[in-house]
Amino acid sequence: MNRDNYNQLVNKSHEISIKWRSLPAPQRGEYIRKFGEELRKQKVNLAALITEEARKIKTESLGEVQEAIDMCDFAVGLSRQLYGLTMPSERANHRLQEIWHPLGIVGCITAFNFPMAVFAWNFCLAAVCGNSIIWKPSPRSNECARGIKNAWDKISDDFSDLILILEGGNEESVALCEDNKISLISATGSTQMGKELAPIVSARLGKLLLELGGNNAAIICPSADLDLTVKGVVFSACGTTGQRCTSLRRLFVHEEIYDECVSRLNDYVNNLIIGCPSKDSSQVGPLISEESFNNMQVILDSLRSKDVEILGGERLEIEDPKEFYVRPALVLVDQIEDEMLKETFAPILYIKKFSDLKDAISMQNNVKQGLSSSIFTNDMRESELFLSESGSDCGIANVNIGTSGAEIGGAFGGEKDTGGGRESGSDAWKNYMRRVTATINYGEELPLAQGVEFDET
Repeated sequence: MNRDNYNQLVNKSHEISIKWRSLPAPQRGEYIRKFGEELRKQKVNLAALITEEARKIKTESLGEVQEAIDMCDFAVGLSRQLYGLTMPSERANHRLQEIWHPLGIVGCITAFNFPMAVFAWNFCLAAVCGNSIIWKPSPRSNECARGIKNAWDKISDDFSDLILILEGGNEESVALCEDNKISLISATGSTQMGKELAPIVSARLGKLLLELGGNNAAIICPSADLDLTVKGVVFSACGTTGQRCTSLRRLFVHEEIYDECVSRLNDYVNNLIIGCPSKDSSQVGPLISEESFNNMQVILDSLRSKDVEILGGERLEIEDPKEFYVRPALVLVDQIEDEMLKETFAPILYIKKFSDLKDAISMQNNVKQGLSSSIFTNDMRESELFLSESGSDCGIANVNIGTSGAEIGGAFGGEKDTGGGRESGSDAWKNYMRRVTATINYGEELPLAQGVEFDET
């Protein structure tokens, strides 16, 4: 990495942040509105970049650009609602008030699997909150980053530098994390990445927002609508070729419906159209790399050595021989295998019977990550238990939908080794601002809090 170029980039970002934060928030929101309109105009072309680099099927790529557009719409409204609380004071003629101010520069590190949407989550909120952003995309998705930057440049007038791209790998990520000028690091990626970067930011007592891995589970109860359930499970496990942080990895099925569920899931998976992601008909594309394929096969080989039954999982020799297409694997386990406790970024779904819902919830929670979870049931007591403090320990807990496919209106993120950060909707915007508590005395006396006396003697 060229250190001089890096320093110039950070200085440019700092300079533009000073100009940008002086704009009233609704005016900042107007720029984001125009950005959303530009994304609408370029939606098809931007989606094609995602398909080319991330190897996502067309409908998912279009959906990802739509998510960025939706995030713009959300942020426009938010630009008029960056509210602080007003609290009553215990002292006469005093008022307590919260005020929210921009942080400065946000460093955004994103992964290959959502090369545009995750940036949009961060940028749209950071921008309306008054910050600039330096984006370190995955080396696998630099063209996607350039596509987003070009769209911003078309509408940004004098604020083109609000988005600056820092291409590269781990060295560039570390540079951002070490830099005191970067007010917030928002990093999306593997748990291992988070564990490597977090101490660097913590060493300077910097702000950190992590969205890391997920070993996500779903529970199918006897009352579940199996037509709805099977579709939700297969999409969660096989969509994006199992390469989402919210992809379904583990499935707990009640013993009364286990055989029927496995049969229907296997039929659905075997009928998936696996092929070139640029074809309209394809439902599942290739894995991102040979390394991902090899990681998948190491896990499956380990399971086979224990005589665990596996349906699918083999490489498919279709389309381009340089691509790594696989049939999603259904792994039927009688007990919790060590492999189940690890997140494998590939379409492997472990399926296990259960008889007691509380036991299923315990098995679901018994992993290091806590990102997404779901239950399929038409029994209100079961769904309410799942959503209670005794239920799922994940940041996302769904009922009668799968683990993946979150909307932008809710806060996105999870607990434990998932990192604890929240992005996107709800009040996630507060991550991108600093809070000031102001005490205002509009009276003629100076009473002290808690009744302390300090009068002149």
